[in-house]
Amino acid sequence: MAAPFASRSPGRLPRRAVAAAFVAVPVLWLGARAQPQPARIATPAQTEGPFYPVRLPADTDNDLLRNGALSYRSGQPAWVEGSVTDLDGRPIRGAQVEIWQCDQGGHYHHPGDGDRADAAFQGFGRVAVDEQGRYRFRTIRPVPYSGRTAHIHVKVKLGPRELLTTQLYVAGDPGNARDFLWRNLPEPARAAVTVPFEQGTDGFQARFPIVIAA
Repeated sequence: MAAPFASRSPGRLPRRAVAAAFVAVPVLWLGARAQPQPARIATPAQTEGPFYPVRLPADTDNDLLRNGALSYRSGQPAWVEGSVTDLDGRPIRGAQVEIWQCDQGGHYHHPGDGDRADAAFQGFGRVAVDEQGRYRFRTIRPVPYSGRTAHIHVKVKLGPRELLTTQLYVAGDPGNARDFLWRNLPEPARAAVTVPFEQGTDGFQARFPIVIAA
C-alpha cells in the first residue's frame, strides 16, 4: 500500500492547508480595512469677546489689508485658510466664516476701544466657503494687547444660524500660557485652536480647520 501523500509532487500543500490559506487572506484584509479612523475633535467654542462690530464696515471682503481704497502697511501680512466640516469630514456647504481682530497697535474698530484702530485696516472680514468647505483670508499675524495673547476671533454661520464662535491662537506664542482663555482649555481643545503661522513667500501662512459638532 502506498504511503500517505506519496503521489504528491514535492512542495505541494495538502488541500486543507490551501483552503485554510484562502479563507485566512480575506479575513486579514477585511480586518485591516475595518480599522477605525481617528475621531475628529469639534472646534471648541470660546467667548465672542471684544469687539464684534457694532456696525459692519462698508468693506467686508476677505482682504483685511485693504479697507476700501486704503492699504494697510503695518504688521506682518498673513494668509489664514482652512475648511469648515462636520464631525464626519463632510463640508458644510453654504457656511460663512467671519473673522475680526485688532490692528498692529492693538486696537479694534469699535466704540468700546475708542475707535482708535487704523482706518486702513479693515479689521473684519467674511467669506462664503466653496463646495469643498474651504475659506481664505488675507490679514496680519495677530498681535497681543493688554491682558490677552495674540488671537483672531472667528465666527461660523449658516444662514441665520450661528454655528460656532471661537478664537484662533498662534502656536508657540509666549503669551499663550499667561492667557486665561487659552490656559483654561483642555489640551485637545487647546490644540484644535492653536496653529503655526509659518513664514512663506507671500507672508505668513496659517491653516485652521474648523470642525462643527452639529
